[in-house]
Amino acid sequence: MSVFNIFTLLGGLAFFLFGMSTMSNGLERVAGGKLERILGKMTDKPIKALLLGAGITATIQSSSAVTVMLVGLVNSGIMKLGQSVGVIMGSNIGTTATAWILSLAGISSDNFFVSLLKPSSFSPLVALAGIIMMMAAKKNRSKDVGSIMMGFAVLMYGMELMSGAMDPLADSPEFANVMVMFTNPLLGVLVGIVMTAVIQSSSATVGILQALSMTGGISFGMAIPIIMGQNIGTCVTALISSIGVSKNAKRVSVVHIYFNLIGTAFWLSVYMILDSILHFAFTKAPIDPAGIAIVHSIFNVATTVLLFPFSKTLEKLAIKTVKDTSNKNKGVFLDERLLATPSLAVAQCRELTAKMARLSADMLLQSIGLIDRYSQKTADKLIADEQTLDDYEDKLGTFLVKLSGNQLSDEDSNTVSTLLHTIGDFERIGDHALNIVNAAEEIHTKEISFSSQATAELKVAANAISEITSLTADAFCFNNTSLALEVEPLEQVVDGMVDEIKSRHIARLTGGSCTIELGFVLSDLLTNFERVSDHCSNIAVCVLRIHDSVFDAHEYLNNYKNDGGEHFTKSFESYARKHKLPDFKTKGNN
Repeated sequence: MSVFNIFTLLGGLAFFLFGMSTMSNGLERVAGGKLERILGKMTDKPIKALLLGAGITATIQSSSAVTVMLVGLVNSGIMKLGQSVGVIMGSNIGTTATAWILSLAGISSDNFFVSLLKPSSFSPLVALAGIIMMMAAKKNRSKDVGSIMMGFAVLMYGMELMSGAMDPLADSPEFANVMVMFTNPLLGVLVGIVMTAVIQSSSATVGILQALSMTGGISFGMAIPIIMGQNIGTCVTALISSIGVSKNAKRVSVVHIYFNLIGTAFWLSVYMILDSILHFAFTKAPIDPAGIAIVHSIFNVATTVLLFPFSKTLEKLAIKTVKDTSNKNKGVFLDERLLATPSLAVAQCRELTAKMARLSADMLLQSIGLIDRYSQKTADKLIADEQTLDDYEDKLGTFLVKLSGNQLSDEDSNTVSTLLHTIGDFERIGDHALNIVNAAEEIHTKEISFSSQATAELKVAANAISEITSLTADAFCFNNTSLALEVEPLEQVVDGMVDEIKSRHIARLTGGSCTIELGFVLSDLLTNFERVSDHCSNIAVCVLRIHDSVFDAHEYLNNYKNDGGEHFTKSFESYARKHKLPDFKTKGNN
């Protein structure tokens, strides 16, 4: 084997790793976060976590990415440690899909149709189709599909280069002598650990082993321990990702390590004991890429079957290993490790924004309740809630800006744009709720009493504002365009109502039935009501235009008001009747 073969081998490995990374990233973007989002909503059923872990890993072709994802989710408090155990087990099964794809390289037949299944036969066409899609497609999703195809072609080309570079080894006596060393199972496990730890990809280690097996110099007895060892080596990625995270997140890595260590130790012991007794004949037989894929799948499935009933035990073992030194084990708001999987990060940002929506709506409803019945305890809670909203806006805004710099699918890009528009509106609703609290405190402290008619009018306005805020929160949280369409007509009713109440107040002030001090408080409440309805309108527009790439709210609102047609008119008239102000009395104490 010449130095040029070594250069080719290293170049093939580079192509292989680059192709795998490109294909994995493309698959993750095309998935659009649909599979990953379920991770944050996992039930306590281990079997469901197992299936999800296998499905997600098979989809994005990276068990390491899933493990890093889990560390980020647990560190953010989105997922519990117990939920991650089943996902880790499932990811070990899902990662075997890569070995089966790579095993196609070992196909050899004179039959045209069988030969066509060999990647070297069709991957050039896949690469051509992929590059055409990447260059000609206008939609990001089509470009992502093209990148998947290109990644696959580059990966298989790298596989061919590595295999070709290793061909001379088949006739090399030195290589045969070195291979004899690997008949020692413990040494084979160590090689698997080191190789995977260095490359940080168990799939890549299996791919290299499959390429090496094409020389005919690798036996089952050599391959089995190496495959077992690479499962331990892949834990290095999880260990690195757990640096600087909460103790609960560190336990995810510990579960991963225990799972692979126990599984490897148990099945290696079983294999060595049975081989010493039965003297398996197949251990000396040459193994091919398909055989490696079979061994890889059997080992990972067997390890999962062995340890699945002990999921809770693994969790307890991890807790005992990484002990709490204090009672504080809170996760971070949004772990930046989630940026490695943008679709999942977008989904989590949307869930947190939905929490902002609910919190701001609840704040407004409670603040309105303080106008009639003031409570210092409630007021203090609302002050704390407003600070929480401020923190949400600050941290979410910073994270979303970082997220927008990643390569996102069209859907995720629009969602990020929507969230950046809406978090400010939700925070401002919280500010106005706090302003209402201050007005309510002034009414309580100064024992201010509105006239009966002003009180009745204020109640109608408060009901309308409560409805539009709840309507907006529901429209955003459920992404319901039907509810969002109802916001603008109601906002128009609120605007007209506020103007009418202000006009009536001036009439009462002129007639001497109201004081300037009462007027200041009433005007303050009405101004906050009107501003809240404006922010609700902004949020509704974002919900309605989530599928558009340009957010021109003013143009959209003008078109909807002018060309909204029968729906807008009917909704407006319905809300106008529902929130009709009481008749205005021009004489007497009103």
